[in-house]
Amino acid sequence: MQLIEVQIKEVIDRALAEDLGWGDVTTEALMSSDQQGIASIVAKEHGILAGIDVVKAVFRRVDLGLNIVVLLEDGAKVDSGSIITKVEGRVSSILKAERVALNFLQRLSGIASETNRYVEAVKGLPVRIIDTRKTTPGLRLLEKYSVRVGGGENHRMNLGDGILIKDNHLAALRSRGLNLKEIITRVRQNTSLRLKVEVETRTAQEALEAAEAGADIVMLDNMSLEDMRRAVKSIHGAALIEASGRISLDKVRSVAETGVDFISVGALTHSTRALDVSLKLE
Repeated sequence: MQLIEVQIKEVIDRALAEDLGWGDVTTEALMSSDQQGIASIVAKEHGILAGIDVVKAVFRRVDLGLNIVVLLEDGAKVDSGSIITKVEGRVSSILKAERVALNFLQRLSGIASETNRYVEAVKGLPVRIIDTRKTTPGLRLLEKYSVRVGGGENHRMNLGDGILIKDNHLAALRSRGLNLKEIITRVRQNTSLRLKVEVETRTAQEALEAAEAGADIVMLDNMSLEDMRRAVKSIHGAALIEASGRISLDKVRSVAETGVDFISVGALTHSTRALDVSLKLE
């Protein structure tokens, strides 16, 4: 689950430029540059950590002289009062890096924590929780990493990572007289054979047609539980099946019990609440 260092650096540099573009006028006006101190990053609620490497990189980007002591690693469970990391060195540097470091940590840990809640909700069932491309622009690598920390899996990282024939593709091609079998044949002829073909469907009948037309994966989009069960029964292993569309935490186990192979949840990244963390100088 290692993050790619170059890509982390680019994201961190943008975040620091956004926050420190004009300098930290408060800290610079009040603090001497040689004052030393120790600060602790503390969790204020229960959750799963993600983004510790990013936190370290933020502090070191501001000041290589800072000493970061990691007490809890990514994937660790925290409760209110858990000390995550200690930072030692120039107080002014700690304060300049504080907000950006915490923003990353709380966002990524929030995603890992929410993902873990979904994973735990379907525990014992043969289904996998996966994410979507509904990520914060520029933060996809970090956010999808956090999904993995929480026990979920990644769907497509980008549009070149897999074939997903969605409703708008189907509408555009059907308007030109192509049926589903012809659409799948066309995409297989024009792309790498290693890429799986997934088709978005809205009814159990459409799902069966997609499987019979040669789709590797059939997405059941916004279907009722009854329709999901009907689709799973009719496809009968001819294709893998993904359930998608407004699947909440209180509904996810019922969806898993229909027999689908994957459940994709856009909310893992597009609207997850941040984990509450803070930094306190000792």
